[in-house]
Amino acid sequence: MVKFFLLAASLLGGLSVGIGAFGAHAWAPFLKDTGRLETFETAVRYQFYHTLALLACGILLQLFSQKYFHYAGLCFLGGIFIFSGSLYILCATQVKTWGAVTPLGGLLFIAGWICLALGIWKGAIPASL
Repeated sequence: MVKFFLLAASLLGGLSVGIGAFGAHAWAPFLKDTGRLETFETAVRYQFYHTLALLACGILLQLFSQKYFHYAGLCFLGGIFIFSGSLYILCATQVKTWGAVTPLGGLLFIAGWICLALGIWKGAIPASL
C-alpha cells in the first residue's frame, strides 16, 4: 500500500497542476460565464492539499507500520475523488445535484486527518523525532 499511496500522490499532484492550468487558461471563460470559477479553484486546491497529505501517509506508512496511516491514506484518496471530483463534474455539467455529493468527500477528508492524528497518538512516531 505504501507504493500505491506514493504513486497515487505523484500522479494526483501532477494532475492537480494540469487541471489547475486548464481551468486558469482554456476553461476560464466558461467557468467565469457560469459563475463556477471559485468552485473550480476550491476543487483544485483541496485536491492538491490532500495529495500532499496522501504523500505524507505513504511516507509515514513506510517508516511506521501503523494501521491508522493506512486508513488515513484511503480516506484522503476517497475524499479527493468524491470532493474534488463532484465539484469538477458540477462545474462541467452545471447539475447542482453534484453539490450534494461534495460533503461526503469533506467527511472523508476529516476522517483522514483524524486517522492521521490517531496514528501519531498511538505512538507510531518515536520521541526522538
